[in-house]
Amino acid sequence: MKLKHIYMIGAFALVVTSCNEDSFLSLKPQGSLNEDIMTSTKGADLLVNAAYAALGGPEGQSWSVWCHPTTNWTYGEVRSDNAYKGGGGVGDLNEVHRMETFDMDATNGFLDSKWYHLYCSVQRCNSALRVLNAATDEQVKGRTSRIAEMKVLRAHYYFELSRLFNKIPYFDENVEISQYPDIANNEFTRDEILGKLAKEMLDAAEQLPSTQSEVGRIHKYVALAYAAKIKLYQAYQQDESTHAVTAINKDLLKEVVSLCDQVTASNRYDLLNDFQGLDLVANENGKESVFAVQYSMNDGTESAGRINWSNLLNSPGGGSPYGGDGFFLPSQDLINAYQTDANGLPDFNYQSKVDYSRTVLSNGVYTLENTTPSVDPRLDFVVGRPNITWKTYSEKPCDGWVRDKETYGYNCAKRFWVSPESSDMFKGWPWGASQLNWQIIRYVDILLWKAEALIEINEGNGLDTARDLINQIRNRAKNSAYVKDFKNGSKYAANYLINPYTATGWNQEYARKALRSETRLEKALEGERFFDLVRWGIAETTMNNYIGAEKDNRIYYAKAHFTSGKDEFYPIPNNQYGFSGGKYVQNPGYADFK
Repeated sequence: MKLKHIYMIGAFALVVTSCNEDSFLSLKPQGSLNEDIMTSTKGADLLVNAAYAALGGPEGQSWSVWCHPTTNWTYGEVRSDNAYKGGGGVGDLNEVHRMETFDMDATNGFLDSKWYHLYCSVQRCNSALRVLNAATDEQVKGRTSRIAEMKVLRAHYYFELSRLFNKIPYFDENVEISQYPDIANNEFTRDEILGKLAKEMLDAAEQLPSTQSEVGRIHKYVALAYAAKIKLYQAYQQDESTHAVTAINKDLLKEVVSLCDQVTASNRYDLLNDFQGLDLVANENGKESVFAVQYSMNDGTESAGRINWSNLLNSPGGGSPYGGDGFFLPSQDLINAYQTDANGLPDFNYQSKVDYSRTVLSNGVYTLENTTPSVDPRLDFVVGRPNITWKTYSEKPCDGWVRDKETYGYNCAKRFWVSPESSDMFKGWPWGASQLNWQIIRYVDILLWKAEALIEINEGNGLDTARDLINQIRNRAKNSAYVKDFKNGSKYAANYLINPYTATGWNQEYARKALRSETRLEKALEGERFFDLVRWGIAETTMNNYIGAEKDNRIYYAKAHFTSGKDEFYPIPNNQYGFSGGKYVQNPGYADFK
């Protein structure tokens, strides 16, 4: 049985949280479960399943998940150079517009809710751990594994808090609930928090089985993979005041390499043969999926089922067959970045050139200009461009499925949606819904993390190994089925050209540039881009260059500016300062609490 069906039931069986400031402090589920039942397999599994369900948002199918997405499309992509907010204009979800333009302060409600929901999720794990710790192996079947699973989930939620808010209070299941408001948010530095989380992942890996009978349940290799990710972040040591990267810890990077090797050596993972297979339900728990949020349809729950409500607002609008709200649109800069040179390698000077695939709309007819340059085929796997074939949909090509074209242009996001004629797509509201999982970690991450670590270590044949890893990813893209011209299926929709890197000129500086480009092109719109820029210490340069390149077309960028030492992290929300009774301190660069 898939875990998605199990923890969906747990989510509804346990109403652990409700929307008020103190609700995540609640320990026990509502209802009449007595202590004997709570320390049984049945009772413990209800709490465990509720903690898993929080991966999709602790409040499940509600507006809160749309506006505070666990997929981080607002927090990690719209805040980067990859995406615009989209929707019905700058006033539509204005809180997200302010994220996009770096107009942030502690009153932004979408930050307060994100903080709150992540701590609700932490508390679900702590609630489960208290019961599991109090039980015996005889009372709860699989107790050792369940404890380790909860620690992995808790570390995941804390990791999200850390890279969003930097200064966060940390507590485990052994801290009395009444003490939570007394815990300072600066007791531990960023590096100390990451160290604690990495250790928790590694300790959990020692207790977890190599396989689980239920698809979606955490096992040893999920914990090892996540430990690699956290250690990679920890290796880029930051100044606490300026957020500047002050050093890169090679010892930690060597641990990243070792952890990635352990995951690869399990022989359970590989790249899918075709990049576009990532958006097929048939592959959702396939060989490339390491750790995913499990979704389902037709499962007896309301509406379409337990689907990805975090992306609910993002299905293409503007007359598309999805009929959606059209948020989360790829930036022109991202489109330009997919251009390649005569050798089929990324054109690192793309920002100095004319926009690729400029769209002109005249009398209802779309025309694309400047389409001669060669491009990486992943462009048309990720981006929906006017006149270009949309997945396997045969009725018409993508047709400018954007609600506010004057503000955001004509391109929409093609990733994460099944083709609209597919039987896997729910018809009607919720728009574009399917049971397609959301990948938190996929095998390509393991390859990229190892390559990044080897490049920064720069010892022995590490650079050559890193090139081989990056080329595995590029060769997958090269050998994928390219998008065909909608009107002439014997032609490709663009001048696609992509090739692997050669040894010529492959030094550390060039390899670093190649790795960062590959990470962006391969992982575009997956919620990671902004966090990568901060980790690498290049957020200020990248974002201000991006704003400069885009502001002629995006008028609302006129006053946007990224400020180093401030905008790398979000402000601590005012409401949380109130919750702490004035104990929390604000992140650098933001106004003091009032």
